[in-house]
Amino acid sequence: MELSATTCIVIPTYNNETTIRAVVESVLPYSPNVIVVNDGSTDSTKQILQNIENQIILISYTKNRGKGYALKQAFAEAKKHNFTHAVTLDADGQHKASDLPLFAEAISQHEDAFIIGSRQFDLPNMPSKNSFANKFSNFWFRVQTAHNLPDTQTGFRAYPLKRLNYKGPINNRYEAELEILVRAAWKNIPLVPININVYYPPKEERVSHYRPTVDFIRISLLNTVLCFAAILYGYPSMIIRKIVR
Repeated sequence: MELSATTCIVIPTYNNETTIRAVVESVLPYSPNVIVVNDGSTDSTKQILQNIENQIILISYTKNRGKGYALKQAFAEAKKHNFTHAVTLDADGQHKASDLPLFAEAISQHEDAFIIGSRQFDLPNMPSKNSFANKFSNFWFRVQTAHNLPDTQTGFRAYPLKRLNYKGPINNRYEAELEILVRAAWKNIPLVPININVYYPPKEERVSHYRPTVDFIRISLLNTVLCFAAILYGYPSMIIRKIVR
């Protein structure tokens, strides 16, 4: 099943020169509507994307600002083109374009829902830190929203742009994806998980921008803020929306 003409594919990238072209070319057979955000790459990513610029919508800037900022730019561009949904996937090659029909089917069945790809955590080469981080994130997501999801850290998602109806996450870094998910739950947007494939290359071939100490502190601070916000706004908002509905 192909993605509809009102759905675009969004690929944020930062220093993925070894994978970005293959990732872009892998998704083009499923949709001609591909938005790539070059988030201030300092390697040859910019030049690679310029060589295929006629096949994509390219957003590029010189300073690295983070995944949250890249998503804001992509969603703003998507709305200019009247796309109703944006399917995001990572530029490092871990996500499979062959799973895009699964998102197309899920969108057709749940038009107003937030579709979240769910990885399997018992695969070969799966970093142990990923499994721990996901369990950590899933726990706090349940506390903040009373929703249970198998994978709250995946970057392979379908965003219902009209339902989200805001300019983007407050946070500009990669933890913005969690913030968006929490805020969607508070708006009572249906959350629909689907199983996806994932590929993790051998450790020596991986490209990761995760900073264990700094980023763990950032995530912990975000979860603290979201817990307070859940009490003051999130849970009351969900209750009021249910009553009004």
